[in-house]
Amino acid sequence: MSTYRDDRRADRAAERAQDREDRRLELEAAAQREAARAEERRKDAEAKRRQEQADKKAKQAEQAAKKAAAAARRAKLVRWLKANPATLFVGFVMVASIVPAILSQIGALTGATVAAPMAGLLAAMLEGGAWAITFMGKQAEDAGREPRKYRIGTWAVATVAAAVNFWHGWEQYSEHPWVAFVLGASSLFAIYIWDLKTHGSHGKTKAEKEAEKARRAHVSARRKHHPQIVEQAVKLQAALPFGVLDDEAAFAAAWRIHTGAEPGLSAELYATATNAVLSLGAAFELGDNVREELLETGFKAARLNPFAELTQTPTSQAGLGLNDSQSPPPADRLDAPEGKSEEELEALLPDALAAAAELVAEGRQISAHGLAKKLQIRRVDAAVLRNRVIEQRRLHVA
Repeated sequence: MSTYRDDRRADRAAERAQDREDRRLELEAAAQREAARAEERRKDAEAKRRQEQADKKAKQAEQAAKKAAAAARRAKLVRWLKANPATLFVGFVMVASIVPAILSQIGALTGATVAAPMAGLLAAMLEGGAWAITFMGKQAEDAGREPRKYRIGTWAVATVAAAVNFWHGWEQYSEHPWVAFVLGASSLFAIYIWDLKTHGSHGKTKAEKEAEKARRAHVSARRKHHPQIVEQAVKLQAALPFGVLDDEAAFAAAWRIHTGAEPGLSAELYATATNAVLSLGAAFELGDNVREELLETGFKAARLNPFAELTQTPTSQAGLGLNDSQSPPPADRLDAPEGKSEEELEALLPDALAAAAELVAEGRQISAHGLAKKLQIRRVDAAVLRNRVIEQRRLHVA
């Protein structure tokens, strides 16, 4: 049996073991807390580092954006200066003209015992008034309104300002009168430069002026040679709502009303052209029986005929006509009789040429009907040979 002393010893040993365990647990807890704080400090440091990097990158990006924007503005300015050198120098000359003009007017007014503030306001009224009217005129012109009254007002006010400057220069620089002219011009020159800048580039080109001159000459000739038709065209335009008929459409309509034909033609012209064509055709047929040279000349003249749409085709001259009362059926019709082969037609071509010459000599046209009778072949084959004969004759006379 254990004694009391043994029990006490055992209890103390157990207490010491418990104390050691408590201290161990406490140390572990402290170590864990320290580790947690260290991890938190590390995370804070990492977050701070990342934030600093992000701020640095944002600052660099902002600086780069500012530099890029500044470079873009400089490039845009350079491009504008390269594309608009005239505008740059016009602005410079305008400033160089306006400032002396205002100073001269102030000097003139103060020299006339006008108080300096009032002299400055009056000078600003003259020069500023001229430019206010100028810009109002530009705004009206851009809006499509008539700027004439603004331009008249601008030059009127600028002339008054120039007179003041001239008078002041004449009195102030009496030993050098030319200075008065320079000062007077200073109030006008800026206006003139601006007027050239805003209106000088909008004038008509040389080609446009020549076209306008040609158009006026055309209208004048039209009124001279066709006064009744021009009058009728004006009446048509007046009868219809404004803008419905332009000048050309109205003249064309009036021409059709008076002549019944398209513009440029008339019944008399049709008759003259038809008579000439008939006479020429008769001469061709006669020439074919008389001299081959006349026939060739006739073919060439037919190709230069200015009234081709009114005349027979070149193949209708001198017996090469297509004016049969009964045209041959086309070879590709389903109900057409079967014709000869290409080889057979080629073999018949010399005989067809001889038969065509006989028809011309007889004063008849080269037709499918005539070749069919001469060669004793079917009409469909004669039609093909007729086309080949005509082609051969064209090549011969070309």
